[in-house]
Parts: sequence; structure tokens; C-alpha cells
Amino acid sequence: MYSRRDFTKAALAGLPLTAAALAQIKAKYNGVRLGAQSYSFRTMSLDDAIKAMKEIGIGECELFSGHVEPRPQFGPGGPGGGGRPPGAPPAGGPPQGPPPQGPPPGGGGRQMTPEMQEAMRKRQEETRKWRLTVPLDHFKDVRKKFDTAGIKLFAYNLSFNDNFSDEEIDRGFQMAQALGVKVITASSTLTAAKRVAPFADKYKIIVAMHGHDNMTDPNQFAKPESFAQAMALSKYFWVNLDIGHYFAAGYDPLEYIQKHHARISNLHLKDRKKNHGANTPWGQGDTPIKDVLQLLKQKKYDIPAYIEYEYRGEDAVAEVKKCFQYCKDALA
Repeated sequence: MYSRRDFTKAALAGLPLTAAALAQIKAKYNGVRLGAQSYSFRTMSLDDAIKAMKEIGIGECELFSGHVEPRPQFGPGGPGGGGRPPGAPPAGGPPQGPPPQGPPPGGGGRQMTPEMQEAMRKRQEETRKWRLTVPLDHFKDVRKKFDTAGIKLFAYNLSFNDNFSDEEIDRGFQMAQALGVKVITASSTLTAAKRVAPFADKYKIIVAMHGHDNMTDPNQFAKPESFAQAMALSKYFWVNLDIGHYFAAGYDPLEYIQKHHARISNLHLKDRKKNHGANTPWGQGDTPIKDVLQLLKQKKYDIPAYIEYEYRGEDAVAEVKKCFQYCKDALA
């Protein structure tokens, strides 16, 4: 809420009091910051995703790059038939998770044919060209949309991977600056992280590594040791802890948060079955979502907790609304 004190401060500073500032959506519930990863609305355009968040009452957001970069088209068969739904991540970066119609986390997809590999290579080059040439005003305009909606834009989710050129990495930080955020979240690799570290130091922007539950590839972020290796590379390397993936990999998110809360940028909330189990509607899995939210409340950790809707459902808006209510009930 925009208080009388804020009004006086702004007036004394000669700052414009915009309608957006007066209409800031509430983001704290019993001391805990709640929000959403816009990937939750990956089947929607950015404008529709912002409209949905405003309708639900979500006051903070981590912006998925698929909402601002060129969108891939449906492949053969459309969703669930080898194609990508609207809003699915471009080839330049791995997804935060499978689309609702896709395979469960940790499950293997079908083998890519040479034709599919060539199509992906072309998409990567097209995305690379776009990243290097798009005017930065594009991102400033995106920020204005969030400001107008009264939603705090906290982080930009750009998943640096081994296919990124140094120019692309540098440009990614410029995009974050244009968006006015101090955090980039990334589903990355350890080898890519080593190349990203000097850019994080240069721009003084936090890069928070997002983990999955791939325990077999030592180059992926899943184990506590992989996060530790990244954090040793730069003081600007933090952790974007996905409690669902972390728990499914066999680890305790409560223990990790208490030990590393000073370098956790934000949490992703989802419910999964243990032992690399499937995503489920909240309350039907094994992930201790309520306990994590209560921990943030009791310890007063200023760590945003963001809904990342990934389980199968018919309507993203309705499902995120349920998840949001679940969080509020857990903190009541």
C-alpha cells in the first residue's frame, strides 16, 4: 500500500506519483513475500500473463524469457506431439520444466532425429541474432507493463547454457539492466557458469542457479555440491532453489534454506512426489511446501517464494489461483 508517509516523501523529492505506484498489489502475507514465475502462464502472451497475475492478486514476478523473446511455432502434432506450446522456451535456453502436456520431470523424451536437431540449431541461431540486435527499449517497455499493473518485477529468468556466445551472455546482463532487475535466474550448467562468472562480476548482478533433479550428470545443478561449486566462482552467484525438484532429488529444502538463506535469491514452489516422482496438484505430493513457508515466516527470511505451476491442469489461471490460496492458507 502507498502510505501517507510515502506520499510525503515523494512530494518532497519532487517525484511523480503515478497511478501504478498507488495501485501496487500486495505481495507480503504474514511477513512472507509471495509471487509467481511467469512460466506458470507459458501458454499465454505476456500481456495476458500480466492480466492473469493482476486478476489473481499476485504482486511479485520472476519473468520467464519465453515471454519476451520470439516464440517458437508448434511442431508436428502440436502440444504433446513433439511441438512446443505457445510460450515454451526458445531453443536458446532450457526450460524451467516440462509443459503440462509433456513428460514428467526426470523422464526421457524421444530421441531427436537429424531433422529435429537441424531445426533446433536454426532456432538457436535465430534466437542468438535476436538477442544481439533487439533494442533494449523492448525490455524497458516490458518493465513499464509490470509497473502499470502494480506488479513488482524481481528477476529475469534467462537460462545461460553452453550454446551461448560471450556476446549473448553480455547482452543478457544488459537486458536485466533494461528491465531494472538485480537478479537473473538460470537453469544452467557448471561449464556455462564458469563463463558467466566474469560478467556477473562486471555488471554486479546476481545470477541465481536453478536446480532440477538430474543426479546422473555432474554438469547439471541438482546436488548441494553443484550449487557450492557455482557459489565459489563469484560472490554474485546465488541459488534459485526449486523446493520441488530439490526434494524429489532426495534432499531437505528446509535444511538447505536454513544453512544458505543468505545466498538464496528466491524459491520456486511446486509439489512433487519423492524419489524423482511426478509433479502433482499441491497437497497431493510429498514436498513440504507448508513447512517451507512457515520457516520463512518464523525466521523472517526475506526470500521471495514464487509459484511455478507445472502439473497437468486444464486452466493455468485457475490452477495458479489454487496454488496462491494454498500459500495464503499455509501462512494464516
